[in-house]
Amino acid sequence: MTVKLYLPCDAAALAVGADDTAHAIATEAQARGIEIQLVRNGSRGLLWLEPLVEVETAQGRIAYGPVAAEDVASLFDAGFLEGAAHRLGHGATEDIPYFKRQQRLTFARVGLDDPLDLDAYRAHGGYAGLDNALLMEPGAIVQCVTDAGLRGRGGAAFPTGIKWRTVLEAPSAPRVPSTSDRASDRASDDAKYVVCNADEGDSGTFSDRMLMEGDPYTLIEGMTIAGIATGATRGYIYLRSEYPHAHRTLQAAIATAYANRYLGDDIRGSGLRFDLEVRLGAGAYICGEETSLLESLEGKRGQVRFKPPLPALQGLFGKPTVINNVITLASVPVILARGADYYKDFGMGRSRGTLPIQLAGNIKHGGLVELAFGVSLRELLYDFGGGSLSGRPIRAVQVGGPLGAYLPESQFDTPLDYEAYGEIKGMLGHGGIVVFDDRVDMAQQARYAMEFCAVESCGKCTPCRIGSTRGVEVIDRLIAGEQPVKQEALLRDLCETLTYGSLCALGGLTPFPVLSALNHFPEDFSKAAPVPATA
Repeated sequence: MTVKLYLPCDAAALAVGADDTAHAIATEAQARGIEIQLVRNGSRGLLWLEPLVEVETAQGRIAYGPVAAEDVASLFDAGFLEGAAHRLGHGATEDIPYFKRQQRLTFARVGLDDPLDLDAYRAHGGYAGLDNALLMEPGAIVQCVTDAGLRGRGGAAFPTGIKWRTVLEAPSAPRVPSTSDRASDRASDDAKYVVCNADEGDSGTFSDRMLMEGDPYTLIEGMTIAGIATGATRGYIYLRSEYPHAHRTLQAAIATAYANRYLGDDIRGSGLRFDLEVRLGAGAYICGEETSLLESLEGKRGQVRFKPPLPALQGLFGKPTVINNVITLASVPVILARGADYYKDFGMGRSRGTLPIQLAGNIKHGGLVELAFGVSLRELLYDFGGGSLSGRPIRAVQVGGPLGAYLPESQFDTPLDYEAYGEIKGMLGHGGIVVFDDRVDMAQQARYAMEFCAVESCGKCTPCRIGSTRGVEVIDRLIAGEQPVKQEALLRDLCETLTYGSLCALGGLTPFPVLSALNHFPEDFSKAAPVPATA
């Protein structure tokens, strides 16, 4: 009898030796005359256990990890193919507390099977949302997404349904000529577009990558539904070049979707068309901002556009464009499959559904946790994360990427909710959480945030381009103890200018980490600390 095993081909698992483990398992099984079927699945998100090997038994999948190549022989000796106990064993995967307590909607299929197996995707409920959408009027699809309460998962948390309705009702604008357009686009008669922002550049974030590598059809399905809902006939996935594994997986999945008529001129015999392709970005953080992304996608330098006009009215090549990030679009299929009421039953207040939360930094059990809005940071840090990896007290947590606020222990009980975080001058952003223990120097973290803005600024507006550079100099003087009262006042004034004078969120949100560090950890700014050389 052939035994089925699962071992992730996710980039995180590969980084810690998953391919070596796979080779060792195949070699050991052959030497022992045992027939196995090794499925390379997506990661389950329990990253501290990678490489995670799962064995399919009559009792379900049994998990072992982290499994290095040198551990494989002992696993075979112990009888792990029958689910036997071993020092690396964790019992049934579904019963591991970290996993069992999650509420997986968007990530429900990640890790279940080969990411490129279309039959497996359908067997696990995939394309049920598109099947339903093909029977609905575009306006009804948009209304379903609106009623579900889905908001953008990339940072601004703008209601997805409102954005989609704007594009649906927008007249098909005449093409705006551009000498930098690609020939294929110049000849295109597409009236509207769907663009996926897959330029996942925030520190401590990996949910986009994990989904694209582990369940690419969910993103493809979500974008196809968005196209049908808004009248768009072409989509682009703007992917960061640092994600080669995701790129290969997406390309293969898109080809399979075309071959099976889930993309192309006649989607599943409906007479509707939607084409999709991947475009690689060059690594600029600013291209995570939607208008900079559009500039880059058109072949220009990635710089922020003035608004208005909004991209929903004049976006890619001057035409109405839906721009959502990976998790937003990947959340759509479950809404269309199970209904708006099912989805909005999760969450709190105006934050409906679930959020894939990424635990990183100085944390014992790093990984991805998908839960309904409303869970507290304290629960995530200790009930899921297990506290700091160092075993020392957690002093600060940055939520929302490099532009997110640093939260002290006194704010750990704030529920994860867009409005609740706004009240404490924080933001959820992309759901990334980076943990620091009591050895962190928060003055240096504030300096890093300001320097990050200076390095990554597109240069179009003065507050961001010049203000961030002056900000680094002010923080250096404050740390050095040069007229601290004057320097602090100057820093706060500069942050106000950045907040209200910047063209986009890069300059506008940089004050969040700077001021939160200054407000919650003032003692770190009052001592002389060595200033690192600027890169």
